[in-house]
Amino acid sequence: MMGLANIRKIVEELMVPLEAQGFELWNVEYGKDGKDLQLRVFADKAGGISLDDCEAVSRLLSARLDEDDPIKEPYSLVVSSPGMDRPLLKEEHFARYAGEPVEVSLYKSYGGLKKFTAILVEKTAESLTAAPIDRFSLQPIGDALTIPSELVSKVNLLVVF
Repeated sequence: MMGLANIRKIVEELMVPLEAQGFELWNVEYGKDGKDLQLRVFADKAGGISLDDCEAVSRLLSARLDEDDPIKEPYSLVVSSPGMDRPLLKEEHFARYAGEPVEVSLYKSYGGLKKFTAILVEKTAESLTAAPIDRFSLQPIGDALTIPSELVSKVNLLVVF
């Protein structure tokens, strides 16, 4: 099975023409879904991505992947939005959403917290700085924490209604 890093690089290259049309590659996942392999591509666009947009991305990627045939194993291609509770993965994701409420999950407890809601302050290669807030009132519940990056499991946008 081809490695995720190689597949991510292939998809990034195939997305270049779509970036000129305002699309952004958010994430790529490749692995088993049940007993079948699945290539999941998460794309976004300013103002949000529509079903028609996902279909357009899927058509282009499918045609190019079939033409170039870089993935030898049989797989299915799924293109979707990263969702309202999207994971923040890249440096530019963290910069774009600084000041927004997020859900932070840690590999182990830090400052008495392992999973918490916070306002994202900053993310660097070394650390994540976030100010804990109450999940429902969004009011501060303590001072900002600067957590070593190796302790951070995932950071997702908080969906606020």
